[in-house]
Amino acid sequence: MKSVLRLELEEAKAMIEAAKKAAENVGVLETICIVDDGGCIIALERMNGARITGPEIAIAKAFTASGHKRSTHLFNQPGGPATTTGEAFGIHVMMPGKFAIFVGGFPIVVNGEVVGGVGVSGGNGEQDTVVGTAALKALQEYLGDAYEVMTQADIKK
Repeated sequence: MKSVLRLELEEAKAMIEAAKKAAENVGVLETICIVDDGGCIIALERMNGARITGPEIAIAKAFTASGHKRSTHLFNQPGGPATTTGEAFGIHVMMPGKFAIFVGGFPIVVNGEVVGGVGVSGGNGEQDTVVGTAALKALQEYLGDAYEVMTQADIKK
């Protein structure tokens, strides 16, 4: 039997608020999605004026990051698993509409365990990364020193 950490709505809300503030700071309108370790949505918010395609894309990014335990942009980096020579080439075709292999999805790792994912859609890759990592940093702040949250962009568990 194993004890597990469970991401809750209060943490997700803190992450979304920090992500929105970061989006405003870089001048982009984003959709932010927080999912649990099973890829189920805990919270989703589309900023006023953000693209209508944002929710579906953010959901897919969060789902992929949580379920595959890695930042989504790592799939397509040179030598990455989703490149034409990688072991997971075509993986996104297996789950149409649910699996994203581009920038903007980050697993939420607390004390070494993947407890969920954050997906960000609306900016370019650099902006989505700033916003997504701001959400992770906000979780660390919210939880305090009793927990260790991975807050860098490149996460692979």
